[in-house]
Amino acid sequence: MSAETSTVKVPPQRPSSSTGAPAPRAERPARKSGRFSGQAAPWLLLAPTLVVLAVVLGYPLVRLATLSFQKFGQSQLWGFQPTEWVGFQNFTTVLGDSVFWDVVVRTILFAVGAVVFTMVIGMALAMLLMRVSGWVKTLINVALVASWAMPIVVAVTVFKWMFDSDYGVVNWLLSRIPGLDFDRHNWFIDSTQGFTIIMALVVWGAVPFVAITLHAGLTQVPKELEEAARMDGAGAVKVFRYVTLPVLKPIIVMLATLSVIWDMGVFPQVFLMRGGHPEPEYQLLTTYSYDKAFVVNDYSMGSAIALLTVLLLLGVIAVYMRQMLKIGEVE
Repeated sequence: MSAETSTVKVPPQRPSSSTGAPAPRAERPARKSGRFSGQAAPWLLLAPTLVVLAVVLGYPLVRLATLSFQKFGQSQLWGFQPTEWVGFQNFTTVLGDSVFWDVVVRTILFAVGAVVFTMVIGMALAMLLMRVSGWVKTLINVALVASWAMPIVVAVTVFKWMFDSDYGVVNWLLSRIPGLDFDRHNWFIDSTQGFTIIMALVVWGAVPFVAITLHAGLTQVPKELEEAARMDGAGAVKVFRYVTLPVLKPIIVMLATLSVIWDMGVFPQVFLMRGGHPEPEYQLLTTYSYDKAFVVNDYSMGSAIALLTVLLLLGVIAVYMRQMLKIGEVE
């Protein structure tokens, strides 16, 4: 019987030191962390936009703040008198004026009313878009985009014609209703009726953006959650309240905040609807600041009012950021 030889493989031995202990492994060079590059990349991408914003908005804002602490009128503008630093005198004068506080209250009420109607109508249209057929949805979207793209001057012209006291189609339609007489009715004699028309103009221009954005959000609501809620016996109202609204909350908060900022900054709608000369009962913060600066030629007082408006809007932005942070913590 022949013996078969087998080959035994001996693993290579590590080099050892003179003491018999194995030699330590050679350490690889540590790789440089990419954390810095990862953190710097967003700022590098945002840098062009930040530079443009600093140039376009930075200087006017600094100039606005500077003028609000000076006495600067037409004499200073033409160089007849030197510019005087008056500290907080302009702010003291403005804050002590009852007319200013009437304008602030009027602006807040106008903005709140416009935002509420914009969000309600926008949500209704968004939900309607979820339930209509394809070609109807296309027609509604075309109408929304067309109204959104219409220049403000054109929209103001259309609304002025619709509510004209002599040739307005609204007066003509209302007069056709038995018991109503709106012949030659002037909607702007009463500031409440006049602001209702201006608010309708603002809402009409703001609804398309809100409706399209909310419709995009509604398409992301999980259908299985709605079906599960219906199987548990929830009606349409409860499904909307406890399923749809929580999902849409970040979008609603964002849209509501943007709408408040836009509606508190309304200027052309009021200015053009009143023919370039808004009456005292039609003054908002934007038109009031404009009148102080360019009608009365008190640029420092107008700057102080504008700066107070900016601070008020920054308060709205702070509330928005706080709400978004809360939403992020919950998620």
